[in-house]
Amino acid sequence: QVHIVESGGALVQPGGSLQISCVISGGNSALEHVGWYRQASGNQREFVARSTVGDRSKDYAAAVKGRFTISRKSTENIVILQMNNLRPDDTAVYYCNKWPLPSQWPWGQGTQVTVSS
Repeated sequence: QVHIVESGGALVQPGGSLQISCVISGGNSALEHVGWYRQASGNQREFVARSTVGDRSKDYAAAVKGRFTISRKSTENIVILQMNNLRPDDTAVYYCNKWPLPSQWPWGQGTQVTVSS
């Protein structure tokens, strides 16, 4: 049974940086494409970034391209999202899971990122 735990969320000021990560246990995530998603209050969950098997190919939502970087430590089943130049509209709960959706993996609890002065 796959279990996902996201962590690292915090309150940061606009223009700041933050690194969040997720640990995927109970399965071999190294064999899967993975992605980060986010859900702002009152909005639907949306795609943020994805990394293919072996971290060979990455892609980003237009809103975060050039500011966010996804990476993975496959031997440790860890997926990382480095976020730079954060903006208030980046405020959301961030989740990692398979890419693309839909996924048979359960969703974790997410990690809250709040960008505010």
